Amino acid sequence: MGEAERAAGRVASVMQEARVFPPSAEFSRRARIGSLEEYRRLCAAAAADPEAFWDERARELPWIRPYTRVLDWQPPDVRWFVDGRINVSAVCLDRHVAAGRGGKTALVWVGEPAGERRTLSYAELHAEVCRFAAGLRALGVRPGQVVSIYMPMTPELVVAMLACARIGAVHSVIFGGFSSEAIADRNHDANAVAVITADGGWRRGAQLNLKKNVDQALASPHHPPTTVKHVVVLRRTGQPVEMVAGRDVWWHDLVAGQPADLPPEPMDSEDPLFILYTSGSTGKPKGIKHTTAGYILWAQTTAEWVFDLRDDDLFWCTADCGWITGHSYVTYGPLAAGASVLIYEGAPNAPHEGRFWEIVEQERPTIFYTAPTAIRSFMKWGMQHITGRDLSSLRLLGTVGEGINPEAWMWYHDVIGARRCPIVDTWWQTETGGIMMSPLPGCTPTKPGSCTLPLPGVSPQIVDAAGDPVEPGEGGWLVMTRPWPGMLRGVWGDDERFRETYWSKVPGKYLAGDNARQDADGYYWIMGRIDDVLNVAGHRLSTIEIESALVSHPSVAEAAAVGRPHDVKGEAVAVFVTLRSGEPGEALQDTLRRHVRQQIGALAVPDDIHFAAALPKTRSGKIMRRLLRDIAAGRETVGDTTTLEDYTVLANLRGHDE
Repeated sequence: MGEAERAAGRVASVMQEARVFPPSAEFSRRARIGSLEEYRRLCAAAAADPEAFWDERARELPWIRPYTRVLDWQPPDVRWFVDGRINVSAVCLDRHVAAGRGGKTALVWVGEPAGERRTLSYAELHAEVCRFAAGLRALGVRPGQVVSIYMPMTPELVVAMLACARIGAVHSVIFGGFSSEAIADRNHDANAVAVITADGGWRRGAQLNLKKNVDQALASPHHPPTTVKHVVVLRRTGQPVEMVAGRDVWWHDLVAGQPADLPPEPMDSEDPLFILYTSGSTGKPKGIKHTTAGYILWAQTTAEWVFDLRDDDLFWCTADCGWITGHSYVTYGPLAAGASVLIYEGAPNAPHEGRFWEIVEQERPTIFYTAPTAIRSFMKWGMQHITGRDLSSLRLLGTVGEGINPEAWMWYHDVIGARRCPIVDTWWQTETGGIMMSPLPGCTPTKPGSCTLPLPGVSPQIVDAAGDPVEPGEGGWLVMTRPWPGMLRGVWGDDERFRETYWSKVPGKYLAGDNARQDADGYYWIMGRIDDVLNVAGHRLSTIEIESALVSHPSVAEAAAVGRPHDVKGEAVAVFVTLRSGEPGEALQDTLRRHVRQQIGALAVPDDIHFAAALPKTRSGKIMRRLLRDIAAGRETVGDTTTLEDYTVLANLRGHDE
């Protein structure tokens, strides 16, 4: 029995005990898709004639030039809305202003320091985007060039993304927690011509020195001379920064005197909109490429379907825009749908562990979309931070980033949702561009721990390693059999990697990289990755990237990184290292943790560091990470060990309590 089958058995035992929660009658009366019958009708229509299905929805977008063909599908290459011209910034802003809704609130921003709050209407956001877009154009940024964005979660981050879209520049948002070397890697791979950053940002009461990290990235000795010609700096914290003459410019100086209305650049449907780097099993981060028309239609449609967006909603997605969730459900999806969006800069436990519920009480959001990692933290911190808070504004809850365990689902439902708020447990990926499977509020009966059913137009299948469909109840690889508008269009600058990673193992079908199973009701249960990518707090980290960082330290000869279960983060990073010098112990552990933080960022810092005389390997020299995962988790080793080269290595690791 393989790992997928064992995982399926574990999930099945949970599922048999899971309660089924029917949709509320109130939601069903008001929801966009208000019944299972309507959902099935839409799914049938999308399956029978996908081009007609998406043509009907795409016609509602504000096209600059209409498309001549809905779909050109030559697996794995796809083109949606062929020959059409459109601009994503205009989809998110101009059409709402033109429809007389410019006075509606687009963004509500709350800063981490007490008392910081700003709002922007759609008309005000439009003007800010136009001014900044004109400033970028004045710097010489042209359509198709890449602009890196390394900023705190402020309204200006959203402005920067939309401004790039307005002039046709391709943005690459880099999470503000990444190190200077990670910035340098991404700038180099994308050939970025500019970086947008800030003097700093706030996180858990501390000021992050973002500009300093950018300066170090641009001076990195490990990369060829940088292609970056300009650095735009937002004054956020007021901390002193060094400005390089001829390269650096303050945000406020760049926008001074720029027009409040700038015509949007007509972009081809398949022109790149953004790159977003995500970890891969080969170590080097992949620049996932998303294009214009299909992506924005998918982001808007899924936001409307899954979150049942209404005119009076205030939608709070807690993700940072450095991740795909922040792209699709902080910026593009809700704004394309004309919703009001709440943005918070800081962490959920600063200045106290009840900060999120304080914000809910004060700002009155109606939809709350967060990660299971955060939910498990809320549970751990205790009811004293929630009791007495008025959470009555919430009508819909969501989870994203990883599967949610049934216990956390029930707590979320009972405590935060007061047993009245539906929960949409969403499954999707950076590569899919938007949500692929999720309950629909008012429509789908839910089961704690299951992402339930695919959205209309999504065609999942579970197959074995030979690519053949498995029987219901059996575990296997999750694939997609047909294209969808929001799908990735490639890996930036590496078409071979795109084809190898996603299309080679099951020819003609998109390989999601997850194990899954389907129960007797047709519900999907996601069971984890099939590669060596860790999912830490909802963020994907490459084991090889972590191992490479460790081996770059002079004391380390060899390293292997694996995940182990963690009650809050889902997975913790555990590493096994063999030394070339130095003494094993706490001092070296601390040194190696600091080194990984410097090389990659705080997210990749190992929770556990085990020193070993040798690592378990096959006779062909491959490290047997499956055995290390068992050791890290404290499990008994099961499965085939006949290829293990030296059994004493395994025994020594078992007996080592470092």
